[in-house]
Amino acid sequence: MQNYKSLKVWQDAYQLTLHVYQKSKSFPKEEIYGLTSQIRRACISIPNNIAEGCGRNTNLDFAHFLQISLGSTNEVDYLNLLAKDLGYLSFEEYLELDEQLNKIRAKLINLIQQVRKNKNVER
Repeated sequence: MQNYKSLKVWQDAYQLTLHVYQKSKSFPKEEIYGLTSQIRRACISIPNNIAEGCGRNTNLDFAHFLQISLGSTNEVDYLNLLAKDLGYLSFEEYLELDEQLNKIRAKLINLIQQVRKNKNVER
């Protein structure tokens, strides 16, 4: 079993999740079961699937869970844009989250490619 906590992409995704939870506290109360819940659940999915994939026995399984994390990254990216356009996040807050998401996305894509090629990856 891999130690997911040692993966830089997991660490970044975990910090993003904490950041999104903090920022979404100020979303309107009527969004508690809407956008607030959705962006939080999508964000949790990123490090969660990395961790779950690390517990799998094959690189194919690991890559599958990394792919799910990548999909969740794209979902949070969209929800971040929506939150900005609805006025729930300032442009600066949006950019800060967008930068984190872009870094996570790039790291996930790189890791997926390495795992699929069966390279020895420091996880």
